Amino acid sequence: MNRVYNFAAGPSMLPVEVLEEAQRELLNFNGTGMSVTEISHRAKPFMAVVEEAESRLRSLMNISDDYYVLFVQGGASQQFAAVPLNLLGKNNKADYVVSGNFANKAYQEAQIYGDIHVAGSSKADTYTYIPKNLDIRSDAAYLHITSNNTIFGTRFKEFPKTNVPLVADMSSEILSREIDVNKFGVIYAGAQKNIAPAGVTIVIAKKSLVDDAENVLPSCPTMLKWSTQAKDGSLYNTPPCFSIYMSMLVFRRLEKLGGVKAIEEINEAKAKMLYDFIDGSKLYKSTVNKEDRSIMNVPFVTGSEELDAKFIKEATQNGLCSLKGHRLVGGMRASIYNAMPVEGVKALIDFMKKFEVENA
Repeated sequence: MNRVYNFAAGPSMLPVEVLEEAQRELLNFNGTGMSVTEISHRAKPFMAVVEEAESRLRSLMNISDDYYVLFVQGGASQQFAAVPLNLLGKNNKADYVVSGNFANKAYQEAQIYGDIHVAGSSKADTYTYIPKNLDIRSDAAYLHITSNNTIFGTRFKEFPKTNVPLVADMSSEILSREIDVNKFGVIYAGAQKNIAPAGVTIVIAKKSLVDDAENVLPSCPTMLKWSTQAKDGSLYNTPPCFSIYMSMLVFRRLEKLGGVKAIEEINEAKAKMLYDFIDGSKLYKSTVNKEDRSIMNVPFVTGSEELDAKFIKEATQNGLCSLKGHRLVGGMRASIYNAMPVEGVKALIDFMKKFEVENA
């Protein structure tokens, strides 16, 4: 069977060349005679994987020595708790921008641990835009944002300017565009959308925040303390070895492509093609505010649930898979992460044209 174009929001598609390299090494990694999934995480061959993955990520994102780079478990959802547990110790206040479903989940989780204030929200309008004119408290320990909203297809084109540390969940757009890491106190991201298979979560945290023990709530479990992971180089316990290894391979590939700047140009071009077609169509409609559109997740609808279902069924039959929109939005959603080739987006547009002619 030929490979299909997988538009899933996550776990998402991976580059074919990365999968092929992992396949070649699966039984014998780096001359060890073992799979990378069988090697001790404290053995030199695997420690070299962690070191290379960190080094390449630092290079790709221009992460300075002022930041720790951690490879942890639990997904971004576990960081919804880890963030307040690691940062609310001195000041029990934090502000959150509620711009989507996962942003709201992060806000709800943080409420367990302190005085959590909504600095801005688009919930009343079904998260169709990114809140502006934020109400940020000057004494907040941090401001939390979700930089790209996977379900609703919006993103922060510009990041909030604030005098308190900025914390961002970048799960669905990390490495898709150039950012200035120095503007953030903490960046975290689950890998299964734009980097690797599910299992590893990346935390990029300013050392001054992590090293200050007073920032940590007394109730913070050992495993959720960023300082625990930083002290042991992400090897406090057995890490998600295979996902870290796959991350390393993806980082290598991205460097060969020309880095984040190069992939950003490709991503912008893919998104423009798809949005331009939707905007010019008589059948399809975008569901979000134009100025806040994501270049990673593109929701669209026909206006008819019956027609949406027909579209999804026929698209799948044509090798265009996982286009069903999230239940909170309905319709369709094309997730066009780094690994989605331009040819995949062109194939989707060609199918959309044909479907429109036959059904409009």
